[in-house]
Amino acid sequence: MKILIVEDEELAVKKLQKTLQAINPTAQVVGTTDSIQSTVEWLGSHPNPDLILMDIELADGQSFEIFNLTEVKSPVIFTTSYDEYALKAFKVNSVDYLLKPIQKDELETALNKYEKLQAASRNDVNIDSLVKELQQKLQPKEFRKRFLVKQGQKLVSVEVEEIAYFYSDGRLNFFKTKDNKKFVVDYTMDELEEMLNPEKYFRISRSFYVSIDSILKMDDYFGNRLILGLKPEVDKEAIISREKVTDFKKWMGK
Repeated sequence: MKILIVEDEELAVKKLQKTLQAINPTAQVVGTTDSIQSTVEWLGSHPNPDLILMDIELADGQSFEIFNLTEVKSPVIFTTSYDEYALKAFKVNSVDYLLKPIQKDELETALNKYEKLQAASRNDVNIDSLVKELQQKLQPKEFRKRFLVKQGQKLVSVEVEEIAYFYSDGRLNFFKTKDNKKFVVDYTMDELEEMLNPEKYFRISRSFYVSIDSILKMDDYFGNRLILGLKPEVDKEAIISREKVTDFKKWMGK
């Protein structure tokens, strides 16, 4: 098996080479590159390797740019320091990913997966679509920064940072600002869930979304639920549904 390593950290290259030899002594590292440009040049001047181990973050940008500059005909296993939850769905076909620091058993599993796919069929691999999928998962998501709402006969723009919580009365959805102003918002709770930064806002029930800054206290409530005291005061109970209690506690502990 002939392998190209694309990695800009010298120690990481040495560790990969050592781990590869321990897993498969017949594996041959035919080249190492440390940037987008050097990888494009290498691929253009050498036979296609059997497999590429490619770091996502290189000194001159993300390695996805390589696929825009040259045709990559070899299967790729990406290496990355990104959080596993951002990538957990990306485990398909011949492209895999490994989280740093790379463990021997994980690399061995990825190599075994590669060999099985090679034995089955190499022609089914659509590397372009898989690279795009991974790239989309790594792009930081843009969250809503402000809402345009009615205030009497005029429209006003309210920054999300100023919003304490969102809630529904069964007919309409509202939010209250930190200075206790109440507005109708023209989005469903499900739509709001896609718009708000989950680090700052948590959906405690089907009809309530709170910011971490709005929570004054939390108390046990019957049915293994919790009830929150919020600021400013709200005209309905802010009860955390039983199925959300565990996730809420984890969120509060971040």
